[in-house]
Amino acid sequence: MAELTPFSYRPGVSVLHLQDVRFKLVFIVFISIASMKACFMSLSVLSFALFSAILIIHLPFKSILKELRYFFVFLIFVFAARALCTSGTPLIEFMGIDVTLQGMYDGTLVCWRMLLVVLVGLLFVSTTRSSETRAAIEWFLNPFPFIPGKRVATMMSLIVRFIPVIFKQAKETSDAQRARGVENRKNPVYRLMKLAVPLIRRTFESADKLAVAMEARCYSEKRINTKLYANRSDWIALFLVLCLCVLLSVIDMFECLY
Repeated sequence: MAELTPFSYRPGVSVLHLQDVRFKLVFIVFISIASMKACFMSLSVLSFALFSAILIIHLPFKSILKELRYFFVFLIFVFAARALCTSGTPLIEFMGIDVTLQGMYDGTLVCWRMLLVVLVGLLFVSTTRSSETRAAIEWFLNPFPFIPGKRVATMMSLIVRFIPVIFKQAKETSDAQRARGVENRKNPVYRLMKLAVPLIRRTFESADKLAVAMEARCYSEKRINTKLYANRSDWIALFLVLCLCVLLSVIDMFECLY
């Protein structure tokens, strides 16, 4: 039986599970925009809100850290690039390379923002069925006659559905490489390449098999969508998210002034 990862849909009756998926997509847009220019204090407030949401839907933190371990490696590279390439007061000087205080601060903020955006996506995927995602995207695209809404919605829902499959294949590939003694290689770039190439190949093979299976079953994007209903709690949640975004903007304004 396949292991349930944090990037898989988890059935539940929490507040996030019961929210209309159209409002969830709007929340993602608002929070992502608010976090783009957020500073230390506003990022702290947003982090508290997101971690509270993770606790509400009972996502295991240990499993989240395990699944995001390669993303943390990417964040380390981003932090190092910012620390080395941003001009400012040097903290460490080594062979003509300066690590600046401003670079470390900027690197911390950039990595923090990227991590929060990933957590927002994690909350969405964990509490939303792919069929609901498809129906919501098609609803948003219906007013635009020049965009094939049904086709785009189907593609987006398949992308969301493929996220846990990719993580599962990454785990299987990592286990296979470990069984072949890849950990004896100390070069991290070599180990990353040995993981990335088979993973990309298996992902494309799975996507090709899925496309063939859909064609064999005469699949069409013209299907009956899940009915979407908005109630009072959705509008209350929208109001609270807007208040949170305004609060973040005000905090950023005061932090820039002082």
